[in-house]
Amino acid sequence: MWKPHSPPVQRDTKSPDPYPVRNTGRRIAQIVKLKPEFVDKYKEVHAAVWPEVLQQIRVCNIQDYSIFHDPATGILFATFKYVGYDYAGDMERMRENPRVREWWAMTDGWQESLVPGAKSSEAGDPAWWKEVNEVFYNP
Repeated sequence: MWKPHSPPVQRDTKSPDPYPVRNTGRRIAQIVKLKPEFVDKYKEVHAAVWPEVLQQIRVCNIQDYSIFHDPATGILFATFKYVGYDYAGDMERMRENPRVREWWAMTDGWQESLVPGAKSSEAGDPAWWKEVNEVFYNP
């Protein structure tokens, strides 16, 4: 059976550094639906993302972040690499930032979650963006 590309990082437990091996990252992909009447506004704000939001993304160990839009279906497809060691903790730190919560409040209103029971990005559980599984990777 196929397994995701990014295996868990093996750590040298004899080292005083708790993370002696650089985390090569875990690739994550997510989807949500963009309401058609907000396509232009969504593109406009993402052309000038607030610096505090960009900084928090970096601080929370997210790299190589892209969002794609399919106009035929309205689907937004996000992909990024998580290079930290505590995804849940980093996502909680993301939620603690007032500017990030303000950004989410703005953009969530333009979207429809594909996750049953999702309330908002800030609520967190269940997630607003639906995580999708990788079925192929060619580095």
